Amino acid sequence: MTMARPLSVHDHRRDAAGFTYVYPVVSRRAGGISIGINLNPNNACNWRCIYCQVEGLRRGAAPPLNEELLRLELTAMLADIETGAFYRRFQVPEPFRQLRDVAISGNGEPTTLSNFDAAVAAVAAVLTESRPFPPLKKVIISNGSQVHRPAVRRGLARWGEMGGELWFKVDRVTPTGIRQINGAASNPQRLLFQLESAAACCPVWLQTCLFAIDGRPPAAAECEAYLDFLATLRQRRIPIRGVMLYGLARPSRQPEASRLSPVPKDWLADFGERIRRQGWTVKITP
Repeated sequence: MTMARPLSVHDHRRDAAGFTYVYPVVSRRAGGISIGINLNPNNACNWRCIYCQVEGLRRGAAPPLNEELLRLELTAMLADIETGAFYRRFQVPEPFRQLRDVAISGNGEPTTLSNFDAAVAAVAAVLTESRPFPPLKKVIISNGSQVHRPAVRRGLARWGEMGGELWFKVDRVTPTGIRQINGAASNPQRLLFQLESAAACCPVWLQTCLFAIDGRPPAAAECEAYLDFLATLRQRRIPIRGVMLYGLARPSRQPEASRLSPVPKDWLADFGERIRRQGWTVKITP
């Protein structure tokens, strides 16, 4: 058996298995193996987050989907993991030798795929045929910017029927903060509409990346705006499951990389506690 370059929690390269769409991740979040689905092999995204780990990131949308290739690659990955050959070949550390989830997340915003619902249907078909045991957690990681598109809403609704979740990226909520961190134009009103639309399709968690820029954690005004935004979500009874806070796990590949650093764990814990005091479930991954 030919040994591959070992996988670790610090290495989420998309070409590890030599596939176009499917890649394995040793996930610190999941505590095991996560199978990633990369619908953006062209490294194109409609946002440009300054902490993004994708080298050669460019503005754009996902390319046309080869549904058959996606099904074949996911089937092969599941079979490889089930036999145990995958763990040996990639020298996966013993504590992580268990399959935890399938995540539609890759080198760009997955919902920019024109027929996003077809990708969800392809994943659903493989999971139905393979019936991995134990049943896998199913996650879509998205910036939520395309939820107004019918194909995206259909895909999210199908995902929800499968028991899947949407992890909706909300790093900042002010127009200035969103522009600085995500390279995008949005505002609290737009975010509220997108979250309400998404939550009508499937269960939603907020996913927020927090880090220091030039040695300084997020500004107090940004933190207060974020807490006010959460309060508005509760007032409007938008059914968000909770908030996932996480820090920098891998180096950014963007021009701002040298300016970024992790926030202290105590800072992250304190901010999480402020969110909990509003009544939210909070998960923290430093």
